[in-house]
Order: sequence, then C-alpha cells, then structure tokens
Amino acid sequence: MDTSTALSSTLADLAVTEPAAARVFYRHGLDFCCGGRRSLADACGARGLDAATVLADLAAEAPAAADETRWDRQPLSALVDHIVTRYHRPLQRMLPELLALATKVEARHGDKPACPRGLTAILRDMHAEVEDHLAKEEQILFPMIVSGRGPSGAGPVQVLEREHDAHGARLTALRALTSHYTSPEGACVTWRALYLGLRQLDQELMDHIHLENNILFPRALIA
Repeated sequence: MDTSTALSSTLADLAVTEPAAARVFYRHGLDFCCGGRRSLADACGARGLDAATVLADLAAEAPAAADETRWDRQPLSALVDHIVTRYHRPLQRMLPELLALATKVEARHGDKPACPRGLTAILRDMHAEVEDHLAKEEQILFPMIVSGRGPSGAGPVQVLEREHDAHGARLTALRALTSHYTSPEGACVTWRALYLGLRQLDQELMDHIHLENNILFPRALIA
C-alpha cells in the first residue's frame, strides 16, 4: 500500500487488512475500534502525531505479523468462536480479579495523592455492563450469525455498537484516573499488578471491539 492510500484509509480498514496495525495503533494511542472510521491522516493530526512515523512503525512490524490470521477471510462461525474463546472467557475472569485488586488498593492507599480513588466504582459498573453485553452477544446475536441469519441482526448490532462506545468511554476514564496505567514511585505489588492488569484489559478490549465493529458485524449484516 502506498503512502497516500494508507493516509486516506481509515484506522479500521488498516487494522483489518494489516495484521500489525492494531498493535502499532495501540502503541501510539490511536483508537482503531470505536473511533476507527477516521482516516489515518486525520487521526494522527488530532493527536499531534507524525503519520509518517506511524507508517514506518507499521512497515517495520508487518513482516513479523505476516502469518497472523486475517479474520476478515475466515468463516463467520470461526470468528465467533475465536471472539468467545479468546476474549469473552478471559474478560469474565479478568474483571472480577481487577475489581478485587482495585478494592484493596483504594482501601490501603486511599490517603495517598496518587491513589486512583473511584477506580473500584468504575470497574464495578464496567463488570456489570460487560456481563450483560456478553450475554446479549452469546444468547442473541451470535446464534443468529452462526445460523446464517446475520442480516436480521441490524437491531441488536446497533445496540451492541452503542454499548461498545460506552465501554470505550470507560477505558478513557480508566486511563485518565491511572495516568495511563503508570504506577507511582513506591507502589506496592498489588498496585503494580492492578495497573498491569488494567493495561492488558485496555488492549484486549480494544482488540475485541475492533473484531466485532470492523469485521464481524459488517460481514454478518450482508451475509
């Protein structure tokens, strides 16, 4: 892909067709899931990034990612199974663990200026919302897609995409509250483990939403 084409392509399209793009975009703070409809040029401009640098990073990582699965080329049933196995099940384990860590950190370090006060409440709400969201996908939309009735799922897709936007907003709140998951000097083991886990949650949730918003849902609706 030449430079001018890449710059005018959306973040979503690049993340779909270039296996290394999601990692590169995440590293540069570019929203390729909920905000994936912006062109690379516009997204870089909004964040004050040099688009040429982002493209250079993408080119450098492309060879190592060449053998990664192109999910836009796989059967929808395989993609659904991948999403449930790779993202839904780990997410259901991860959120309660992070909620428990956040509760401990706020209880033990609430008097410190760097303590992420309010983090427990955000994660508690996020946990409840995500559980409800995953149930809608696994009990309503995903069976429709696997059975070949994806084009009838426009209503559920609209609901789920709005909920994805809400998940994205919560990630933004988490980043702000934790200084982008940067542990303060002298943070205890629990605090550091919490921020490492939140960073993993952030990246995996963005990858998860990208697969649904930019690949699964569009393909299912025209299947």
